[in-house]
Amino acid sequence: MFVSGPDPLNNSYYAATANSKRQYPAFQGDSSCDLIVVGGGFTGLSVALAAAEKGLGVVLLEAHTIGFGASGRNGGHLIPGLRWSMREIEAAFGRDRAQAIFDLAWSGNNRVQAMIAKHSIQCDLKQGHLEAAYKPNHFIDMQAEAEFLATNYNWTSARTVAAADIGQHINGGGYHGGIYEEKGGHFHPLNYALGLAAAAQNAEENRGAGKRGYVNIYENSPVQHINTAPKRPYVKTDAGSFHAAHVVIATDAWMAGLDKDLGRYTVPIMNYNIATAPLPDAEALLPSDAAVADSRFVLNYFRLSADKRMIFGGGEKYIQRPPNDIAAFVRKHMAQVFPSLSGVPIDYAWGGAIGATSNRLPHMGRKGNVFYAHGFSGHGALVTTLAGELMAEAVLGTVERFDVFAALPHTRFPGGKLLAKPLATLGLMWFALRDKL
Repeated sequence: MFVSGPDPLNNSYYAATANSKRQYPAFQGDSSCDLIVVGGGFTGLSVALAAAEKGLGVVLLEAHTIGFGASGRNGGHLIPGLRWSMREIEAAFGRDRAQAIFDLAWSGNNRVQAMIAKHSIQCDLKQGHLEAAYKPNHFIDMQAEAEFLATNYNWTSARTVAAADIGQHINGGGYHGGIYEEKGGHFHPLNYALGLAAAAQNAEENRGAGKRGYVNIYENSPVQHINTAPKRPYVKTDAGSFHAAHVVIATDAWMAGLDKDLGRYTVPIMNYNIATAPLPDAEALLPSDAAVADSRFVLNYFRLSADKRMIFGGGEKYIQRPPNDIAAFVRKHMAQVFPSLSGVPIDYAWGGAIGATSNRLPHMGRKGNVFYAHGFSGHGALVTTLAGELMAEAVLGTVERFDVFAALPHTRFPGGKLLAKPLATLGLMWFALRDKL
């Protein structure tokens, strides 16, 4: 799945408005360190930073540039929790395990906001997220979930919004109410990734007395092979190799290129986004400036940028070839929600792949001294930072919190090498069809 040459999907608003960044060299030669991290997205950067702050010497290898994958292309929505509701989690795993999952996953917003504040990351952070009910019965479920969170987990920041009051947040879409999460929000994802990279590089400069932690970042350094030898794994690129005590693989949708077995736990789903020209009436469309995602299986998700553009994501494709006209592909979804924007200029259109698991929960685990995290299923802007911190803890021998996520159940997509993706595509298309019923 690695792209060679210019990336046809990277005409993004984020790339055009990215903060200035350091230039990271390509790796050459042979060397060793404490920890090798493969992947320069939120997860890889977070584990590198956390491990360096704990005193480890870290090398991070990115096949392209920092934030090149979903971390630098996503909708920028910050949504506490996981794709499953807490009612579903408690029903599946029992109260005690559900509490442990809640304590980790629902604290993700605090973790990311603290990271942004600690490292002075300029990423247009804004508060507030609304899930809008596409159907009346969706709102009934939202009311039940908000009550369940408040009663059983003392989580009171998720408030239901009746259909009559939805105009406080959105004027468009004909939604049947929603659930507003004041601890949610939105940000500029690529600038967050670049900020994490800068913080990781600064770890050596900021380390305390007696600590030797550092992070060396290498871009344009695709990994060709990972040897999972239990005592001393190593990573090989086309220009050299690294030996380390531990390896972390954090490549999400590109996992299959490094580990075919792990790749069978996810399928790539292509998502597409557009950014309009700045809108003179932006506040009329989204009065509270919250990010919004609706409750369809193939959801629409949208928000206002810092310069009052509508950043809108809609539609999915289950083949990796992009539409001939990404802007036109997404515009039709935007016009269904906001008819007044049907003819507005679109300045940027881009897309990218996410890795989706069969149950839409993240897949984390280890093979000896090789750790992995992927399959965030489009719900990863918060939990990916958490995943990195949990793996850093596990590398240093503290596995209790890591095991909470590693114990989540997962199955490979059926069908083997040839049929897994086609069968998964049929299943995803069926769920997408249900949106129309």
